[in-house]
Amino acid sequence: MEEQHSHSSDSNYKDANREALIGVGLVIFNFIWWFAFAYGLGGKDPSEYTYAFGLPAWFFYSCVLGFVVMAILVTIVVKKWFVEIPFDEEGEEK
Repeated sequence: MEEQHSHSSDSNYKDANREALIGVGLVIFNFIWWFAFAYGLGGKDPSEYTYAFGLPAWFFYSCVLGFVVMAILVTIVVKKWFVEIPFDEEGEEK
């Protein structure tokens, strides 16, 4: 017998694929942010470093501020665009 996929199941796959692509986009954004600040500000002689809150600016902006920005972005994306997908089969009785 062939398994029939319901409309809800197809919708769940579309939602999961969309959310996975959003996740990949966030990872790419995070890497670009980190790389730009880490190598953009940090790619010089250490005697020329500037500092933010006692840390080298490249480290502060790439690692500390980057983490805060990503935590905020992920929270917003999950609350606004991600949907809850049930894991149980449709029509299955408990």
